[in-house]
Amino acid sequence: TLGAYLGLSPRRSQSGDEDPELRITKAGDDDLRRLLVGSAQYILGPFGPDTDLRRWGLALAARGRKNAKKRAVVAVARKLAVLLHRLWVTA
Repeated sequence: TLGAYLGLSPRRSQSGDEDPELRITKAGDDDLRRLLVGSAQYILGPFGPDTDLRRWGLALAARGRKNAKKRAVVAVARKLAVLLHRLWVTA
């Protein structure tokens, strides 16, 4: 998938019944991932435009789990990458 290619997917380490959520894999192009994460931080920040993507990301961050804001930024970055890829393929 595109998220895995860009290193925006969580690392897996399954053992028996354990399936912990680990850090992102950081595979792929560092610069592209950095730009996507920076864009996601802007979207979720105080000056970001009011869009469905922003509302979705803020709802993820409001869940209040461990590192919720960071997880929301990576999720928005991945969704932004998929959206940009879809626009590139269809246009």
